[in-house]
Amino acid sequence: MRAETRQGLPSSNRRQYGGSRRRAVSAAAAVAVGVMTLGALAPPTASASASTGSASDSSVSESATSAAARPDTVQRALNSLVRDDGTPAALASVQDAGGRTRTYTAGLGDLATGSKVPRDGQVRIGSNTKTFVAVVVLQLVGEGKIGLDTMVDDYLPGLVRGEGIDGGHISVRRLLQHTSGLPDYSNYLGDDVRYYSPRELLDTALRHPADFAPGKGWKYSNTNYILAGLIVQKVTERPLAEEIDRRVLKRIGLRHTYFPAPGDAGIREPHPHGYYRETADGPLRDITEIDPSWGWAAGQMISTTSDLDRFFGALLAGRLLPAAQLAQMRSTVPAEATFGPAARYGLGLVSRPLPCGGLSWGHGGSFPGYETRGGATDDGRATNVAVTMQLTDEAARRNLERAVDTALCR
Repeated sequence: MRAETRQGLPSSNRRQYGGSRRRAVSAAAAVAVGVMTLGALAPPTASASASTGSASDSSVSESATSAAARPDTVQRALNSLVRDDGTPAALASVQDAGGRTRTYTAGLGDLATGSKVPRDGQVRIGSNTKTFVAVVVLQLVGEGKIGLDTMVDDYLPGLVRGEGIDGGHISVRRLLQHTSGLPDYSNYLGDDVRYYSPRELLDTALRHPADFAPGKGWKYSNTNYILAGLIVQKVTERPLAEEIDRRVLKRIGLRHTYFPAPGDAGIREPHPHGYYRETADGPLRDITEIDPSWGWAAGQMISTTSDLDRFFGALLAGRLLPAAQLAQMRSTVPAEATFGPAARYGLGLVSRPLPCGGLSWGHGGSFPGYETRGGATDDGRATNVAVTMQLTDEAARRNLERAVDTALCR
């Protein structure tokens, strides 16, 4: 998720967009298996590899040795994330305007065993989940089942009440665009690493006062998307996970993306391990297996970098939404405080200027053990990069974003 002050989760002095939950992470790390030292973070460059192929088949590959001998700019960026920023592993998928995809890896997939990073392995994608949820909501808007400017109370009567909080004054649009003023529940969760129901997450938020009156400001809050997910369930009378699967994943063939079921703390397919470090000089702890329910509609999903490329590419190409709803999604407000210079937030979609000109559209996400950044362009280019440690250093986050820009601008 990202409760970030720029991608992470709770922290008032840094950017977050995802689901960081530092206190809950501390508890999870305490019981996680394996403590790693920083010395394990610098594998030889030859461990980084790349492959090429079509969007549906990445079977043509270069050996790790040849990739190391002549790494391109994206590979060098990933190598730097491991070598200089201390991330155990980095993965990337780069799709060009013709639909050809190249995947990259750097680092180690498991610090305990020294195993390689699985090519295009699954990772927890945090707040990228929000874009999937927003797509489902906007599909329902196109079907006349939800109104963007209809109030939350019309769907969930009397549910949203608190100090300065009234669901009769918060529209669906304000949820999707983070202009509701709702406090972020993820800032108030305790140390328990366990299953949280969506209603429990909402109730946690409602015990705290509004940040501002609806429509009178912008502030990133995971609570907005918990409510959006509850509205989807109320309108469709189906679980949110099923609606995402039916309306998005199956529709565009995202075979390696899913919404974990209750109690599913693992990652189904080949994946690099995710790590957590409580202090800047502390040991790395394996936090791969964790109950993700505290993220729910704000950040629970699992995917691969290539599936994220396909998702954002299909979204911009109009394969998921009617033109009118896609235009609404791309109608943005300033969001620099969370997403960086000149960033703007639409309805579950972020725009960022590229150094080579034009805009990239995406989201990004943070979840204990993993951090992702990415974007897609209107001409069909797409890139997503993941690292296997939640980043708390601003310089490291900038380097991750630069890796995305490097891939989109090459």
